[in-house]
This record gives sequence, C-alpha cells and structure tokens, in this order.
Amino acid sequence: MTEDFYCEEVLSGRTEVRRVLETERVLAYHHTKPFYPVHIVVIPKRHIPSLLTLEEGDDDLLIELISVIKQVAAEVTSEHGACRVLTNLGQYQDSKHLHWHVAYGDPLR
Repeated sequence: MTEDFYCEEVLSGRTEVRRVLETERVLAYHHTKPFYPVHIVVIPKRHIPSLLTLEEGDDDLLIELISVIKQVAAEVTSEHGACRVLTNLGQYQDSKHLHWHVAYGDPLR
C-alpha cells in the first residue's frame, strides 16, 4: 500500500470507488478491499495525515466529516441493526490520511 492511498489512488481517480455519500469536502465510499460484509470509508478530500494532526482551523471540516459519518452510520444501522465506527492512529493507520471506517458484520478474513 502507498503511504496515502486516499490521495494517490481514490481522490486522484486512479482507483474507481462506489460512492455512498459525497459533499464538497468529504467522500464516503465502499472499501476497495473490505474487511467486513459492509465496509464504508469516510475521508476528507483534503490531505490531513490523521486525527491527531487536525488544527483549530479544521473545526468546520471535522464537523462535516462527523455529519457524513453519522448519516452513513445511521443508514447502515437502519439496514442491519448495528455498525462500528472506527479510526486508526499510529502503526494501526495503514494509510496516512485521516479516515474512518463504518462497518457491519463479522470480519471476512
């Protein structure tokens, strides 16, 4: 995997994705290699390395991200009865671009 799959592949258009929800600054799409039966990724369209690198000026973007996560999570929960919302940091974060996973079901692998 590249250091920033989201900028280099998804946002550049090199890797096509199935969009779930999109705003001017946020994209939610089905994971390209899902770990769960339902696995949606939510990312800012601007490069931000992680949750820990958000700055004070990013407050509006963070609110927009949370709003999209909430909408996606509500849809998954409505359809399946539950979901997980997760973000990773440090060594757990494979791609160094802020992202959340909205997932449902038992791991596929």
